[in-house]
Amino acid sequence: MPKQEEENRILREWTPFLLRTILITAMIFLVVGLVLTYTFAPDYYVDRYHAVQQGHLIGKEKIGHGVLLGRIREGNPHAVLTLGLFVLTLVPLARVAFCFILFIRERDYTYVALTAYVLAGLIVGVLVGSVG
Repeated sequence: MPKQEEENRILREWTPFLLRTILITAMIFLVVGLVLTYTFAPDYYVDRYHAVQQGHLIGKEKIGHGVLLGRIREGNPHAVLTLGLFVLTLVPLARVAFCFILFIRERDYTYVALTAYVLAGLIVGVLVGSVG
């Protein structure tokens, strides 16, 4: 089998495998987070909703500098759900990144430029979403 065909076969086989793995990992985190929420903090979101309704705005929670991972180790349901959503955002990022690699290998520079634009937009969106 020629080298190019072998590389394309590997890319076609590994892309769905990695995307499914990321999606299954995200689902596991989300299901575990929902079970923890139901078990240990069933009124968490209802209480937050009522506080916002009464005008007590709740500030954004800090997730940087290991705070999120520390909360996950403590079994905080909200932190586990947040991690699940972060992992879920990797699915479109990974898909576009694989397409970007494929278009570079194919030397299809129009699609390389368009895919790079979409990938940059997704990355900026994730970064802006985590900052603001």
